[in-house]
Amino acid sequence: MKTFLFELCVETLHAAKAAERGGADRIELCSRLDIGGVTPDHGVTKAIIEALSIPVHVLIRPRGGDFAYSGSEFDLMRQQVGQAKSAGAGGVALGVLAANGRVDLERSRELVELARPMKVTFHRAFDETPEQGSTLEAVIETGADCLLTSGGAPDVLRGAESIARLVLQAGDRIRIMAGGGLKLASMGQLLERTGVCYLHGSLTRRVETRNGKIANGHTAAGAADILEADVRAAVELLHTHFAATAPSLRHGPAANGGLRRG
Repeated sequence: MKTFLFELCVETLHAAKAAERGGADRIELCSRLDIGGVTPDHGVTKAIIEALSIPVHVLIRPRGGDFAYSGSEFDLMRQQVGQAKSAGAGGVALGVLAANGRVDLERSRELVELARPMKVTFHRAFDETPEQGSTLEAVIETGADCLLTSGGAPDVLRGAESIARLVLQAGDRIRIMAGGGLKLASMGQLLERTGVCYLHGSLTRRVETRNGKIANGHTAAGAADILEADVRAAVELLHTHFAATAPSLRHGPAANGGLRRG
């Protein structure tokens, strides 16, 4: 039985198809990654969902900046959840904070309930909150299926100790997904140090170009080939890691909820 999941964060159809070819379990679709991601255009969302056979989770975030939203912004988020559902999305990623920086339990729970039967990930708004232990309990109370976090650090490796604590605290009540600055070179170390079964990343890297061509000889379209190869390498690393640790997983907690593909 599969014990892990890899989710690629993408903005375009080319990247989404590369993720699928590379073996990603699902994608998180957004736009404007340069500002941390916002909700993608509905037409783009629908086209990508129709083009893929793997689940597409849609980011619900009406703007960049903080996660405390006005009444009109929250109304827009409700609309965006409905649009994702009508487009056939497998899930959404969302989160609402109060002005004091803590989880806005009422509004977050309302969005989670509105999203059903889609899966719901509480996104990295969590990393902006003041105290992780109590915040995790609040996220669980929203009814979300999964929490995406870097452990409150600039990247997952620096937040590894915090992520490990969250995995232990969560048990089988919610899945913890490590994401934020995920890199192939340190992925094995991250898995060993945290005990997570779910990983999220964009795997972006600087592509060297010369005269409009990627250094490996491809045209700009070759960027998708590079992404596909990176996704494949990430998935293979996960396969290798969990094949080696399968006996211990069978005797531990429900692998952080990772025994079911989502």
